Amino acid sequence: MALTATFLDSLAQIEPGVWNAIAGSDYPFGRHEFLYGLEQTGCTTADTGWQPSHLVLRDGGRPMALMPLYLKSHSYGEYVFDWAWAEAWQRAGLHYYPKLVSAIPFTPATGPRLWVAQGCDAGAAWPAALRSIEQLAQRRGLSSWHVLFPEQEVASYLHRAGLHRRTGTQFHWFNEGYRSFDDFLARCSSRKRKTLRRERSRVREQGLVLDTLDGCDIGPREWEQFHRFYQLTYAKRSGHGGYLNRAFFTDTCAAMGDCAVMVLASPAHAPRRPVAGALYFRSSDTLYGRYWGCEMEFDCLHFEACYYRGIDYCIAHGLRRFDPGAQGEHKIQRGFRPVPTFSNHWIADPRLSPAVADFTRREALHTRAYMREAERLLPFRRD
Repeated sequence: MALTATFLDSLAQIEPGVWNAIAGSDYPFGRHEFLYGLEQTGCTTADTGWQPSHLVLRDGGRPMALMPLYLKSHSYGEYVFDWAWAEAWQRAGLHYYPKLVSAIPFTPATGPRLWVAQGCDAGAAWPAALRSIEQLAQRRGLSSWHVLFPEQEVASYLHRAGLHRRTGTQFHWFNEGYRSFDDFLARCSSRKRKTLRRERSRVREQGLVLDTLDGCDIGPREWEQFHRFYQLTYAKRSGHGGYLNRAFFTDTCAAMGDCAVMVLASPAHAPRRPVAGALYFRSSDTLYGRYWGCEMEFDCLHFEACYYRGIDYCIAHGLRRFDPGAQGEHKIQRGFRPVPTFSNHWIADPRLSPAVADFTRREALHTRAYMREAERLLPFRRD
């Protein structure tokens, strides 16, 4: 099989059915409607610093493998922080940007980064992808190529192929066959169990009612409301309205069908007037917590909407894992275990590549020690 590479500067250049037939529809963030929706709504364009350059490997004109790929002019929205690297390039009199990034924009969720069609050998597709992307980077004089949040097996393969590997930490909840939230709490120590129950009761005591909506039950009104929450919360936290615009929520998310899950919190006396919400996406075995927003602050509401309702949903629907997103050590004492995340980095300049290799080795040692300490803070009984 002779695979040849083409690079798409828009997902409009490939049929949605062709893309989804290769990428599948289970991992929600790899679907054509999600990635092209980001592009259509103006979230991932050259103007926003996310220029699509998606890789398609073809055999005789037929697409056989796909990779999301972006030409980046900054490092925002990646959740693998390399600002110090950019400063090092600048001190060396070099340009770090633009760079190439294989990732799901604004989405620190581990998943496939090269999708291979049935009948295509992944053992042939990956070397072809590596060769093609490195040639593209060299032709255009790019500093580097970064693969963010690949699956562990892929991260190990890329490391063996010469890409430096970074290790990070997230906190995920795992469903160990729980029958109910109380069944999960029974695994916790008495003191932690009381704390978690108290946090849930605080939400009810403030007169709030939470509803969980699936897919088509989320209407235009709810998407509009959620965008407002998202915008307000980003403005309070970062001074801007966020990476994602109104059309992303009302058009792209609304087109994702049953994989979207929304939790809305409303006062009991005004059930049609939500004051906060959390948005998730799901696959066949994983719930992904993605966005949160509110227009009023309530004690413990963030924990209830973003974590406890997600646990409830996983138990009710038999999902194996709950990935609530990046960062957040407060998740540990609520039963979310530290798990490693990975990224891989190809550095064009042979003078700077060894420095990156040394950094990633030292960082991995600290990360492993941090995860061991985090394990000790989990709320579960020691017996």
